[in-house]
Amino acid sequence: MYDDQISPPAKYEAKELFHEAYQAQLAQNYETAIELYQRSIDTYPTAEAHTFLGWVYSFQERYDEAIAQCLEAIRVDETLGNPYNDIGSYLLSKGDSYGCVRWFKRALLAPRYDSYAFPHFNLGRVYEKRHRYLEAARHYGLSIKEQPGFDQALTGLRRVQGKLN
Repeated sequence: MYDDQISPPAKYEAKELFHEAYQAQLAQNYETAIELYQRSIDTYPTAEAHTFLGWVYSFQERYDEAIAQCLEAIRVDETLGNPYNDIGSYLLSKGDSYGCVRWFKRALLAPRYDSYAFPHFNLGRVYEKRHRYLEAARHYGLSIKEQPGFDQALTGLRRVQGKLN
């Protein structure tokens, strides 16, 4: 579906459905969230709706479906960083600490992303797990630089600094 074929009311309806889905997600009403995100996508597909639908699937440990939604999000809008980071996170949750790295790095290259702290943090976790403490410390530090007060990154940084001393 092309943007010029979508009426403004359809975009508005999709946005409203997305917000309802997000509220259901926050309330941990995942089945309702899934239904609403799917309705939003059917009305007007956005990278955000696909990404958030994937996020809900991940809460249910449906990682393959979550990854499929993120790939669809990238197809819709390759500039959004969230689905790249999320794919990396889902792969990491599945135990793939090597395949996830390229996705975190792609998230860092995305021009449209609200928090580059997350892919840096995730790279820190991966490198720490691989005992590559200098790289882990660098990414934890970059995560903190992006988002001061990111407690998990600060804890990770302190942990790997302790291993380096």
